[in-house]
Amino acid sequence: MFKRLLGIVLFLAGAGIGYEISEGLLWLLNFQDFFTFALTNNQKLFFIGLIMLGCGIILYLLSPKILKWPADIAEWTNTALQKVPTNEILVGVMGLILGLIIANLISTPFRMLPVVGIIITIILNIILGYIGVIVALRKKEELMGIFSSLKKIGNKEKARPEDRVQPKVLDTSVIIDGRILDICKTGFVEGNIIIPGFVLEELRHIADSSDTLKRNRGRRGLDILNKMQKELDVKVEINEKDFPEIAEVDLKILKMAQVIGGKVVTNDYNLNKVAEFQGVSVLNINELSNAVKPVVLPGEEMVVQIIKDGKENGQGVAYLDDGTMIVVDGGKKFIGDTLGVIVTSVLQTAAGRMIFAKPRVNIQEKAI
Repeated sequence: MFKRLLGIVLFLAGAGIGYEISEGLLWLLNFQDFFTFALTNNQKLFFIGLIMLGCGIILYLLSPKILKWPADIAEWTNTALQKVPTNEILVGVMGLILGLIIANLISTPFRMLPVVGIIITIILNIILGYIGVIVALRKKEELMGIFSSLKKIGNKEKARPEDRVQPKVLDTSVIIDGRILDICKTGFVEGNIIIPGFVLEELRHIADSSDTLKRNRGRRGLDILNKMQKELDVKVEINEKDFPEIAEVDLKILKMAQVIGGKVVTNDYNLNKVAEFQGVSVLNINELSNAVKPVVLPGEEMVVQIIKDGKENGQGVAYLDDGTMIVVDGGKKFIGDTLGVIVTSVLQTAAGRMIFAKPRVNIQEKAI
């Protein structure tokens, strides 16, 4: 069915070509001057019809071969294009299009000429199309540079605010800790949240541990991730990229941050130090927590409850609501009691802030 339909189409196309040829022949030969008798209109129509029929029959008979040519050309083209880089193909196609546009603009005046006009148009399209491809390929590097510059300009104009900030790569410890969820809810963290696939796998192993404490920590981490995906407005993405040549998960996290141009979010002190050594930006949750704790100055008074004795003789230990440790000199005898104290000094450590205090004089005298 398809072959028969193609044969009919080719027959009609041949008839159309025959019409153009017959008109051209009549114009070139100018029968009125070559013969003593004049051709009637019927004779002209017979002559044109004969040429059209002949050309149509020729193309119809050639239809099997014509049908085979596109398949052969397509196979040859596919084989040839596999050896050519994609960027060269794109540049060549653009050069071809530009060459054909110029060829059609130049050939417009010649199309009015019978037969010759068609031939000139075809020749111009072939020559200028070929020149366009050659020139484009020779100027490939310059053209690609121009396109890259235009793309960068377009990306800058279309970039959304969240695309201009660095993504945040979470490590296992900060997910289990859980405070990252509350921090993200406040809107202080911008950009996409990246969960590496190997971190998720580590959480699964921890959640399947036979140790009850580890198992609970792993399940807590998975629960935090589920809440982050459901409750946060920021995009939470799981990145499956792995680095088989690196054994430790912490080093993989740093490598991923380097590859995607992101920052590592952690509360691991050791990972923080290694990241600084490798030049990777880090957001440490513990440092953030210490930074937002209320500032306590020597001489300030507060009321605390002594929980236990301290390391040194006679010391008592109390805690603020945010977990800050208060070491009360001479507070051991007040264990279990609530009393007012005066801050004597504040010590900032990597683990957090420690406050040293002593009981107020009036309470101390009352206790004696």
